[in-house]
Amino acid sequence: MTTLRVSTALLLASAAFGQKSIVLHAARLLDIETGKMLTPGEVLVQGGRIAEVGATVTHPPAAELIDLGDRTLLPGLIDAHVHLFLHPGAEDLQTVEESVPQRTILAVLAARDDLVAGFTAERDMGTEGAGSADTAVRNAIDHGLVAGPRLRISGNAVDVLGGHEDAINYNPAQHVLPNATWANSAAELVSVIRGQFKEGADFIKIYETGHDQLHDGKFTTPYQYTEAELHAAVEEATRVGRRVAVHATGEPGTLYAARAGVASVDHAFQLGDETMRIMRDRGIFAVPTFTILEYFAEHAGSPRQAESERRMLEFHAREFRAQLAAGVPMAMGSDVGPFPHGTQAREFELMVKYGMPPLAAIRAGTLNAAKLLDWQGQIGALKAGYFADIVAVPGDPLQDIGVLQRVAFVMKGGTIFKR
Repeated sequence: MTTLRVSTALLLASAAFGQKSIVLHAARLLDIETGKMLTPGEVLVQGGRIAEVGATVTHPPAAELIDLGDRTLLPGLIDAHVHLFLHPGAEDLQTVEESVPQRTILAVLAARDDLVAGFTAERDMGTEGAGSADTAVRNAIDHGLVAGPRLRISGNAVDVLGGHEDAINYNPAQHVLPNATWANSAAELVSVIRGQFKEGADFIKIYETGHDQLHDGKFTTPYQYTEAELHAAVEEATRVGRRVAVHATGEPGTLYAARAGVASVDHAFQLGDETMRIMRDRGIFAVPTFTILEYFAEHAGSPRQAESERRMLEFHAREFRAQLAAGVPMAMGSDVGPFPHGTQAREFELMVKYGMPPLAAIRAGTLNAAKLLDWQGQIGALKAGYFADIVAVPGDPLQDIGVLQRVAFVMKGGTIFKR
């Protein structure tokens, strides 16, 4: 169906049901797919979806016209790696000291902050010990009870006994619970995955590597699951039409994950040549998460720790440039939570700083992230028939990517949340 026919169909349907029409007008509109900047730009919104996009659009007689002035219209931003159940401070202590109800309330507030910052869709990468509480947050947002982005959720992440997110360095007699769900074999992975889906998870998040170390420029990190075990996890998720994402920072865990067919390799500090080839050929996304490393370096507990974080960030940046050269697909993900929610557009700046053209970085946080979240064709671009998830920023983001940190207008599904 052509764009004109889609637009006409939506116009007729909206008129039939008396849906409100809104016309957004701004000095510029970025076509994410072509990279073309329309001047001016307009979007006609009806019934929660986009009906028409162009330099000028139809203005129905009863439509509300919103003139956003010298701003750029673009699709709502998408963060593919967030932690709604974390906030700044000691992660291990907050998950021990704060109850799940308290953490759920904070997660609702975090979701609101992210939405107002322009992030109209997100992937919550594990509740860090709060189980399936993110199911309630997602459902409350979907039912219009609270404000927040569209969410894909994983519930608790999955980990091995004594692994990356297990509770270590505590008095063993206290029996401190882990921040993830244990699974120590392929059979246990399948059992845990079935439980996660029963409790409402949209996808599965698995910890595949850790503890990370960088000495004399050499990066090492032990893997947690074998390639065969990851294959079992991916096959079980695929059986019910779902996918697996992994926390994986380096080899050989990243290679095992790529061979197993995961949807994304999150953090991706180090990817070998074979891993990059597989990810490029199979369309497996790397999700770099630079902002969390920058934040840890700037808020370290000691000069030694700060220097360690800076070296890791520099190493990651060098590897990122190699990944771009190898054609590894990228999706924007910030790892927000340990740093303040609503500030994660900094990730776009860092992706550009370390080698991505501005348009490619914006695509990573719109088109690519929409595909990773299984919302391809519904969000991530301003097109007729898509959900009306729209933001406006001052200036031109292709000239100054930093304007994405100053979102002035936010619409999600045709509802205005910031104006």
